[in-house]
Amino acid sequence: MELALICVRQVAALFVMIFAGFVCVRTGVVAMDAKKAFSDLLLGLVAPCMILNSYMAEFDWRTLQNLLLAGGLAVLLQGTAILAARLARPLFHGGEAPILRFGCIYSNAGYMGFPLVAALFGQEGLLYASAYLTVFNLLLWSHGCMLLDRGENGEPAPLAVTMRNAVTNPALLAVPIGLVIYCAQIPLPAVLATPIQMIGDMNTPLAMFITGMMIAGSDLKAVVRSAGVWKVIGMRLVAVPLVGFVLCALLGVSGMAPQVVVLLEACPTAAVTSVFSIRYGYDEQLAAGSVVLTTLLSIATLPVFAGLVQSFL
Repeated sequence: MELALICVRQVAALFVMIFAGFVCVRTGVVAMDAKKAFSDLLLGLVAPCMILNSYMAEFDWRTLQNLLLAGGLAVLLQGTAILAARLARPLFHGGEAPILRFGCIYSNAGYMGFPLVAALFGQEGLLYASAYLTVFNLLLWSHGCMLLDRGENGEPAPLAVTMRNAVTNPALLAVPIGLVIYCAQIPLPAVLATPIQMIGDMNTPLAMFITGMMIAGSDLKAVVRSAGVWKVIGMRLVAVPLVGFVLCALLGVSGMAPQVVVLLEACPTAAVTSVFSIRYGYDEQLAAGSVVLTTLLSIATLPVFAGLVQSFL
């Protein structure tokens, strides 16, 4: 019951932020054209600050082994999600297939997952969640960008171009910088650490606000009727986390680290999906619909997976 209440509170908070963006556009407080500027701000400044802030933690050798296990499992499960989305390519048709596959692969682990992990496992669980987030960010800002990047003619951009865009992305550059800060335990002065944390804390609210803006200009009935969105729901909330759970069980790993990783894999579609749809020119309505509907339905699916990992891993 407690876990279910935590899920409901997190989802309710997300929908309040989405509703704020929706109302601001519909009442004329914010112009629809502003969503491009907001998305550029999120990807160029807010997300890198959030990533840097996640590494400003005390290094503990006692948990190093489990941190490495969590990181290894994150690589395995994220790689499995990428493979599953690739095998499911026949399910997604047309020019919007990449953004739908992106929605299947990448979860909203940071906002939805971390509060659940904190409630279930405490501070130690959050350390393992940070290991997962490191792998997640590396893949999101490299593979994720490469998956979505298309040339002007609608064809995939050349590999060299997408690789250059990925490695020069501010969010991806923040990962090695953050790792150095964490491993070397470099103390940042408060005059830097405080604004980095405050700007990073804008990540989820801003992403949800942008999602609300897009919904304000969307046909919600068409979103609910979209077969593509429901395929994303099935992959993101059921198939991908279930395969991850089975893999961990077959490998015989148990304890807090695999429990945390599977729970983060079971989170709804990443909020940044909506933002990426703007940057790379995909159907914003489909992207926003995937975020909103998977977030809503995760109220039912997240407690199920939490029960599974606690009972069998």
